[in-house]
Amino acid sequence: MLRPKAKPIRHYVREWRKYRGLTQERLAERTPFTTGAISQLETGRTKYTQDMLEALAEALQCTPADLLMRDPLREGSVWSIEDQLKRATPERRSQIIAVVETLLKTG
Repeated sequence: MLRPKAKPIRHYVREWRKYRGLTQERLAERTPFTTGAISQLETGRTKYTQDMLEALAEALQCTPADLLMRDPLREGSVWSIEDQLKRATPERRSQIIAVVETLLKTG
């Protein structure tokens, strides 16, 4: 009797890499892994380990849980002040900074 082939466990490593604007080569430079290992992970040919998730998360500036649960390319799934500042008009950026400065003074 043939067993169905197990589906690889879903992760969002490729999506986080693209979200951060990195190539596989650049990500490999930030981790102890080769470009080939990252490619195999992204294509599902190899499975991740906890150590791998932790190193990738550090390099991608997210948490290991983010790599498993959050697609950063999906609208609204990631929110950061840096992203908001990058997307804001100069006038809006000034408003954001003023609000943050006020909060820091009252905190």
